[in-house]
Amino acid sequence: MDQIPQPADGPAAEASSKLPPPALCGFLLLLVLMFMASYAVGASVGPVAPGMHGTRTTQNGTGGNGGGDMDMGGMDGMHMNHGSGG
Repeated sequence: MDQIPQPADGPAAEASSKLPPPALCGFLLLLVLMFMASYAVGASVGPVAPGMHGTRTTQNGTGGNGGGDMDMGGMDGMHMNHGSGG
């Protein structure tokens, strides 16, 4: 009858039990590489919409528009025809 090898006791077995599985390490490496590639592409392309600006906060803590006004900066002449008639 063949003997099934048993895991070794001692420091070597203890060190190998503390390491994460190789599949998890490979997945995390792939994830990091994907984020690095997407960041590099985004940095090389630049902003998607150059006229867009981040939100502003005024001194009183509200948004930069001061209430209900909608600032559609740079969208003059856009026709917002909704519906199916034309």
